[in-house]
Amino acid sequence: MASPYHLGLAHYLSGNFDQALDAYRECLRFSKNPDMLVATSHWLYMTLRRLNRVDEAAAVLGSITADMAIIENASYHRLIMLYKGSEPAERLLSSASGLDAVTIGYGVGNWHYYNGRRDEARKIFTSVVDTNMSQWPAFGYLAAEAELARDR
Repeated sequence: MASPYHLGLAHYLSGNFDQALDAYRECLRFSKNPDMLVATSHWLYMTLRRLNRVDEAAAVLGSITADMAIIENASYHRLIMLYKGSEPAERLLSSASGLDAVTIGYGVGNWHYYNGRRDEARKIFTSVVDTNMSQWPAFGYLAAEAELARDR
């Protein structure tokens, strides 16, 4: 059986946001440590924003704090701080490299997208795909590719 996290990602990448929402809500029930909580909350938040459920999305961020003990999902944590308004997008983009550049790049691009700045989002998605070819298996890379394919 597929994990709800990866099932949610598959639906999200396919643009099936309602199904992604169901999977991420299920996954949230099992996200007991800070790393899984920020990872699941990040994708759940983005899914809700894509469904234009802004108030529900904001509620997802309530349990995420700046001082959480994050071990491996720091990029997701930093993106959530952007969504909460305490981390500037430009600083996130300029400070990221390697896998973080892909994860943060997609997150910042998506933030621009659902806030109505579609041209800026497309520019960032294109940059993620064009400048990070070695990171092609990363979720952010796959998501940027999916966005560009849907936008044709």
